[in-house]
Amino acid sequence: MRQINFGLIFGFGLITVFFTLENTAPTKVQLLPGLDYTLPLAGLLLLVAGLGAVAAWFFAAWTGMLSNVNQLGKASEFEAQQVRIQELETDLSRYRSTVETQLGLLPATTSIATDSETD
Repeated sequence: MRQINFGLIFGFGLITVFFTLENTAPTKVQLLPGLDYTLPLAGLLLLVAGLGAVAAWFFAAWTGMLSNVNQLGKASEFEAQQVRIQELETDLSRYRSTVETQLGLLPATTSIATDSETD
């Protein structure tokens, strides 16, 4: 993979050098009314490509930061869900013990009811 990356970078660099050598004609650039610059076409294109690369880098950094913020939010939601699950498990065990206690009392109640009916 490193060889492919090196080949691509070398190829783009070589193409850029040839392009720069062939396009040295001066080009007039007007940024604002009354603010004119004359630059070689190749220099202008390299400058614009550099600005585009910086803008892409800022966009990637911004997107990465937003994804980190989303992951932190999801992590806190996950922790809240885990706490809620733990609370529900505690409630479930408490309800089970209550039901088991009530079921333990139930046969005694039915035997008393049958004794009172025979009297």
